[in-house]
Amino acid sequence: MRTDQFQAPDYYNLDDLLTDEHKLIRDSAREWIKKEVSPIIEDYYERAEFPKQVIPGLAAIGGFGPYIPEEYGGPGLDQISYGLLMQELERCDSGLRSTSSVQSSLVMYPIYAYGNEEQRKKYLPKLATGEWMGSFGLTEPDHGSNPGGMLTNFKDMGDHYLLNGAKMWISNAPFCDVAVVWAKNEEGRIHGLIVERGMEGFSTPETHGKLSLRASATGELLFDNVKVPKENLLPNKNGLGAPLGCLDSARYGIAWGAIGAAMDCYDSALRYSKERIQFGKPIASFQLMQKKLAEMITEITKAQLLTFRLGQLKNEGKATTAQISMAKRNNVAMALDVAREARQIHGAMGITNEYSIMRHMANLESVVTYEGTHDIHLLITGMDITGIPAFK
Repeated sequence: MRTDQFQAPDYYNLDDLLTDEHKLIRDSAREWIKKEVSPIIEDYYERAEFPKQVIPGLAAIGGFGPYIPEEYGGPGLDQISYGLLMQELERCDSGLRSTSSVQSSLVMYPIYAYGNEEQRKKYLPKLATGEWMGSFGLTEPDHGSNPGGMLTNFKDMGDHYLLNGAKMWISNAPFCDVAVVWAKNEEGRIHGLIVERGMEGFSTPETHGKLSLRASATGELLFDNVKVPKENLLPNKNGLGAPLGCLDSARYGIAWGAIGAAMDCYDSALRYSKERIQFGKPIASFQLMQKKLAEMITEITKAQLLTFRLGQLKNEGKATTAQISMAKRNNVAMALDVAREARQIHGAMGITNEYSIMRHMANLESVVTYEGTHDIHLLITGMDITGIPAFK
């Protein structure tokens, strides 16, 4: 079992800007990950299986709905605390962060923000403890970057709704207890529905053959004349803006999480470069290696500053969709570049599972695509600064 030697880089002393509570939350998560998850994550990645035994621990560190108020079972933390948790989780593995992010931002958030009091009290406490796990159904086989074109639909049958359709690439789907599903009503308006496991006609086949996010459970959500009780409709927001609001929260978490993956790759590369001897001296002493390392820590520091400011804006309720898109796009691209450079520094050892580098690289190839592709986020920024949408 590999020992987790991670030491977090903080070149601009950002810890000075964090509160004692922020640091306690982050350090508690880091300690738990080093003890409980890092020693097993490579094995589960190889097996293409999510380690479900970590769910209670994820809940205990606040990994499910960190910003959900205490009255509904959440920790009631601020947005920077949420970001720091996502950073620590993805430092270990993007799949671990995905599981937490989906539960928090894509399941608990819409129930809290768009649901009624009865729905909040029924679902949120059990989701916060991990007793129930959730998934989020938006992407379809033929509608990814254009979710408004979805075909999944429901009809009013008097005493219930009848739901039909399919969702694809859904994290947590194979073992979810509830799913927040987005579908069109008979007028073509998008609404959120809470679908529970056990409802007749609802199935969640697992997606196999993934070469990325292997330690995360991915599947489909299939609806074949599923009878959904009318009280399971989220009443307080509808239209495409409702699911996109959830994605804002999730993308914010990704912006922090990607930094964690980059930090892990950099820390490993720095340590390896000091230990690896070639031509009679550590490879860290060569100019080209120092160039790689210096550029890596520079880009990580820039991303840290970008995301910390975004966290402040989120706390103030001022962060815009476009600002979140910029951070998600920048930070994931940065993390991919850092991972690739780190792999080169490790040489041939970088492709083995003795180090986390190739796992991060493969995972990030999914992260750069999901919840808004690299190019779509670029066009969101372009639309924001020009006022002209280029993807319609």
